[in-house]
Amino acid sequence: MAHLAASLEEITRVLTAPGAPFEVHDIEVDGVRLRGWKNAPANAVEILERSRGFADRDFIVHEGQRVTYAQHYWQAATMARRLAEHGVEPGDRVAIAARNLPQVVTTFWGTLAAGAVVAPLNAWWTSEELAAGLNDSGATVLVLDEERLARLRKQFNHLERLRHIVVISDDPAHAADLGKPHEVIALHGYEDFLGDVDRDATLAALGISPDADATIFYNAGTVSKAKGAVATHRNLTTAVTSLAFANRLRDLAAGIDAVGAREVSLLNIPLFHVTGALAGLLAHTASGGTLVTMRHFDAGRALTLIERERVTTIGGVPTIVQQILAHPELGRHDLSSVRWVSYGGAPVPEDLPSRIRRALPRAIASNGYGLTETTALVTQISGEEYLAHPSSCGRAVPVCDVAIVPESFDANEPTPADCCPVGEAGQIWVKGPNVVRGYWRRPQATSQFISHGWVRTGDIGRLDESGRLFIVDRSKDMIIHRGENVYPSVVEAQLCQHPAVAECAVVGLPHEEDGEEVVAVVVLREEGLASVADLTEFLRPRVATFEMPSRILLRPFALPRNAQLKVLKRELRSALLQGQS
Repeated sequence: MAHLAASLEEITRVLTAPGAPFEVHDIEVDGVRLRGWKNAPANAVEILERSRGFADRDFIVHEGQRVTYAQHYWQAATMARRLAEHGVEPGDRVAIAARNLPQVVTTFWGTLAAGAVVAPLNAWWTSEELAAGLNDSGATVLVLDEERLARLRKQFNHLERLRHIVVISDDPAHAADLGKPHEVIALHGYEDFLGDVDRDATLAALGISPDADATIFYNAGTVSKAKGAVATHRNLTTAVTSLAFANRLRDLAAGIDAVGAREVSLLNIPLFHVTGALAGLLAHTASGGTLVTMRHFDAGRALTLIERERVTTIGGVPTIVQQILAHPELGRHDLSSVRWVSYGGAPVPEDLPSRIRRALPRAIASNGYGLTETTALVTQISGEEYLAHPSSCGRAVPVCDVAIVPESFDANEPTPADCCPVGEAGQIWVKGPNVVRGYWRRPQATSQFISHGWVRTGDIGRLDESGRLFIVDRSKDMIIHRGENVYPSVVEAQLCQHPAVAECAVVGLPHEEDGEEVVAVVVLREEGLASVADLTEFLRPRVATFEMPSRILLRPFALPRNAQLKVLKRELRSALLQGQS
């Protein structure tokens, strides 16, 4: 492993050297000194402008629809013009609430090209939550699908600034059903709003400032808990360039020269999430890749699409990969096109990279760490290094700093003297040009979590002697049992090693004597494969005594998850408190 580490360091030096594609230089943003990518686009709209060069290459493949790069460019440039005609000015917010449809992609890019701010709303929010998100963002235009229109209609009279709703039809062959008109809010069918696509349209916002607002992503599954993280154009272009660097490092470390190779990705992460929008949409727009999407994720259908479209990249979150690998039809499909399996954002079973190697021997597995406030990627690990360190999420990209400080640390920014010793767990702080400028209309929350270019992530982790990051847990999920800190992901990682366990979640429940009780909820691959006694016997030697669950509950159906397929522990905890599982 020492040789591999040296090799990675040498590759990084070559890639980031003066004159190299990923040269790093010093920059200053709002008085804070940072490292940035010298060759990153000046703003996100430059990425769209450069995409014209991919011309007739497929950009989006969705349920029988195919959109080329040229077609998308014309549509996005036309959308920018239509938004301006309907009163959208630079800095105004345009909201989106829909499934991953081609029109959503066009709206996303058209909004940026108009100099406006994209506010993607969680498509699974209730009508009240959608209305709250619209009012919080101050959006004047909303683009949604018919399903969201029906959900939102009863809130029309409570929408404070919204003036236009643009409806995408659920059936591409027919116009959208707009329903009853409203006195204040104008309703438009998407095709009518876009009108004739102008093949001579140009992008007016090419000169937009790198530090102008670009997006508002909400960072929680329910709007009552969500804060809108405001990302600038610099944040977006940093994210895209960081991902390109991480992927280049991954390939060179594996002895692969993939420059110019077309990437075809199965995108299952919603575009209202930074992983889907930045690591998926923006990164592929920049590289000329093809995005393959589906209306609902289904592992069996995914296998068919991978074979038919010759998909090269799958992933997003670990659950998607696990469902594909566990599908009974896996061996009946030609998956030889898959070269990369990339994921992050959730705890990963330690055997997952080796399972990927066995099922997809040509593929390189990668795990990464990031969050809404860091506009996705901060660290990444892949290939042989990942196989050797399967519980790590890798090293920071060269423009990011990661600090591990005691959870009691309350200063505005950490210094080397404040950091925990190597190997000791603490709270993760991240600094870089990818850290968002703040939370929308929440100055107190901004000052609490973001300062001097750093973001206090709320995650607990540790660094090893080589700078690899290991996530221990979310601090908000930490369980205090008899005065000891119990990190659920530690217990979950061990339970997932049992061959009968399909998925599990560990939560803390109030307990009069112990503070919190450690409870594990387990879903088996098949009913009867293991008993509570079997799991208890398996787990006991693998965790500390204070980490051992006082109860292991077998659940006959899947754990509750949000649109990003993360377990909704708050919902699970509530059900357990009500005597359900």
